[in-house]
Amino acid sequence: MHRAQPRGLLITYSVGIMIIDCHGHYTTEPKNLHRFRQDQIAAVKEKKPLPPRAALKISDDEIRASLEGAQLKLQRERGTDLTIFSPRASGMGHHIGDETVSMEWSQVCNDLIHRVCGLYPQNFIGVCQLPQSPGVPPKNSARELERCVHELGFVGCNLNPDPSGGAFSSPPLSDKWWYPIYEKLVELDVPAMIHVSGSCNPAQHTTGAYYINADTMAFMQLLMSDLFKDFPTLKLIIPHGGGAVPFHWGRYRGLALNNNRPPLDELMRNNVYFDTCVYHLPGIELLTKVVPIDNILFASEMVGAVKGIDPETGHYFDDTKRYVDQVSWLSAADKQKIFEGNTRKVFSRLKKKLATAARF
Repeated sequence: MHRAQPRGLLITYSVGIMIIDCHGHYTTEPKNLHRFRQDQIAAVKEKKPLPPRAALKISDDEIRASLEGAQLKLQRERGTDLTIFSPRASGMGHHIGDETVSMEWSQVCNDLIHRVCGLYPQNFIGVCQLPQSPGVPPKNSARELERCVHELGFVGCNLNPDPSGGAFSSPPLSDKWWYPIYEKLVELDVPAMIHVSGSCNPAQHTTGAYYINADTMAFMQLLMSDLFKDFPTLKLIIPHGGGAVPFHWGRYRGLALNNNRPPLDELMRNNVYFDTCVYHLPGIELLTKVVPIDNILFASEMVGAVKGIDPETGHYFDDTKRYVDQVSWLSAADKQKIFEGNTRKVFSRLKKKLATAARF
């Protein structure tokens, strides 16, 4: 059983479970970051030079203040040991400006995550956003991915399947257009979370529709492809519980049969993973009933899409550990896999990072 720990300490119990949240975003960033982004967007609209990075001033104390009353407080209260942390997903804004703008913004955000991890190495490990841009080959993002892994010590990335922000104008994830970034992911041995950014399509609410639509779309693209024959060690995480897939598991099993595709558990086995960002107990129960346990990673996305307290339970919607703990049919071994084991397997660079953090 996981035990509460003093603030700022990371302890792995020999007979317990380390609680690793694989899906966290820096959604409480200091205000100066937002000001910098607004200045950048204004420069794009007015076709003026981008603001220099030197114009962005954020102190360590501002970073601490942005986290102490939010993510760190909730980690302590909910018993989470470690969060795999990335820039705000809805803020990636790949549809804004061109490739140069996206590169500048991505590096600013990734460097800020690196500072967070440096201040709290026991609490956070970094994942990067990529400098994607509509119509720009994904291979152009490989250099930033390499920088973040080799220089910043990050253990993965967020890969946007739709940099257009809602037009879905990119080729499907199975298309060879994406292959160069997959080659780099395999070379570096890091996974990608398939995660769109903010929606600029008024027909698709960002967190309530666009995210879930993209998750579901990604799974179907993978189901219909032979991508993992070409990349047998590629690891992709579909967040938010896999979108609509678990609820329609029978539909996708049937579609796989109708199209002479492998069974879903075979398709997913070593390549596709869902997280537990599902904000009620029945949803987690369904997820753990139909999706192979080996393919589920614990996550909460706090502080994220739903910040409030559920009036029916009196607890925060995004306190997903509480739901997993309540699933009666999960064995201790199952929970170890969901909370820790599967994440260590998918994020293979975690082992070295945790050994380093333990020395602080």
